[in-house]
Amino acid sequence: MSDEYFWADPPRRTAFPVASAGYPLIAAAAFATFVFALLQLTFPALVGLAGTLAIAGFFRDPDRIIPRRPGLIVSPADGKVIFADIVSSCPFWEGPAFQISIFMSVFDVHVNRVPCEGRVTETRYRPGRFVPADRGDAAMKNEHHAVWIETPEGRRICFVQVAGLIARRILCTLQEGESVVRGQRCGMICFGSRLDVYLPREVRPAVAVGDRVRSGTTVLASFS
Repeated sequence: MSDEYFWADPPRRTAFPVASAGYPLIAAAAFATFVFALLQLTFPALVGLAGTLAIAGFFRDPDRIIPRRPGLIVSPADGKVIFADIVSSCPFWEGPAFQISIFMSVFDVHVNRVPCEGRVTETRYRPGRFVPADRGDAAMKNEHHAVWIETPEGRRICFVQVAGLIARRILCTLQEGESVVRGQRCGMICFGSRLDVYLPREVRPAVAVGDRVRSGTTVLASFS
């Protein structure tokens, strides 16, 4: 591998990596399909097979190589950038911040990754509603989980997992005080959702509204 990239997590030894959170759902769907097939119920069995494959596809967890250059902020999620601009205030940041919002459809990879290296200084979970994730007020109304990270240089960032219209489960593996590596897996949101990233306003953005991004690989912004 080039010195410009690294593995944040060890690569999986399988051709189709799947997130562990999906195993119970995949197993349940596969079992139901097997029962339908034993009972010679052709149509339900075909529906069950399609459902099993769809669930496995949703929980896919591909390996990603992470750019190494210092000062980069990588995308925590796959999806489409729906907002990228300075906001004057928000509940997750004191004063103005540069906010980047990424909308994940049900067809995107939903495993989330850490945007930058550093130490987790705070995590905060809040239950809420499930309005469509692409709405501007979704971050405040919906269930969400916020994580603050301080880089080795003393800079702070925040990223927020926001549940969507049909998302009913936010998973975050990070704990306060934990040291993290840029691009490492840190959780997921099940079945359609959104990620908001809050950065110091002096960062240099590298994406714009409408861009497609990939978690761990696409650079959102840089500090230099």
